[in-house]
Amino acid sequence: MYDIIVVGAGPAGLTAALYALRASKSVLVIEQSTFGGQVTFSPKIENYPGIPEMSGNEFADKLLDQVLSMGAEVEMEKVTGIVDEGNRKLVFADNKVFEAQAVIVAVGVHHRQLGLPNENQLVGNGVSYCAVCDGAFFKDKVTGVVGGGNSALQEAVLLSDLCEKVYVFQNLAFFTGEKKLLEILNNKPNVELMTEVTVKELKGENELGSVVLNTVMGEKEVKVDGLFVAIGLEPKNSAFAEVAALDENGYFGSDESCVTKTAGIFVAGDCRQKSIRQITTASADGAVAALAACRYIDNK
Repeated sequence: MYDIIVVGAGPAGLTAALYALRASKSVLVIEQSTFGGQVTFSPKIENYPGIPEMSGNEFADKLLDQVLSMGAEVEMEKVTGIVDEGNRKLVFADNKVFEAQAVIVAVGVHHRQLGLPNENQLVGNGVSYCAVCDGAFFKDKVTGVVGGGNSALQEAVLLSDLCEKVYVFQNLAFFTGEKKLLEILNNKPNVELMTEVTVKELKGENELGSVVLNTVMGEKEVKVDGLFVAIGLEPKNSAFAEVAALDENGYFGSDESCVTKTAGIFVAGDCRQKSIRQITTASADGAVAALAACRYIDNK
């Protein structure tokens, strides 16, 4: 039996592992696919304190190496559920069952994608899901934003101060974001708002060169250096709903204490309800959850 099992190996999960290891706890980190999570999509990180510049992959590698050097164990498995047996928590994966005194769920969120054939190949080479993370790399260039809600409009406002030209592509006949944001964008000479359009194709092999749109007037090709997809985030927390309450949007309904309705089970990072989702806030959650888990174990 481990002291703590961490489900998810993004910045929140790996930070939780780091803090737990420093408290002399035995730690298992279970990750389904990619160590580092969403951060690995970013070609550069320039807004993490103490790190002037680093790629997302390099950041993830350093964090993983750090926890491994301290004695963490890792498993590549998809966790399908958690059962609470009081002092023992059972973590079920596709092929195994793991045991721990406490569990930290840090499974993150997933950006909704356009679902186009070469979208994944162009991530980091023109396609992005975060203007805060990657907008500066398109300074004085032409970009597009896909989406019509607050997130998309906020991305467009940020990009409008950096880019030569910003297109906003909305599939509906109207924008669903706040009127104030629309007013700001309508007063920007370098912003073009386009409604009733969908992105049909991404053109470019090694980097994005243009997008093909379906419009009410037919197909139209628009040259862009970058495309920011802001059509929402998807938490994938349903497998843990029995031990951690979900809000109406599927996020864990836990505050900054990172506790859940089940003693000994904690949540951390983008998978819980919060207003800001950045590496720094995920890491902060990881520290909070780990220290809470250590207190829970020590006080039993």
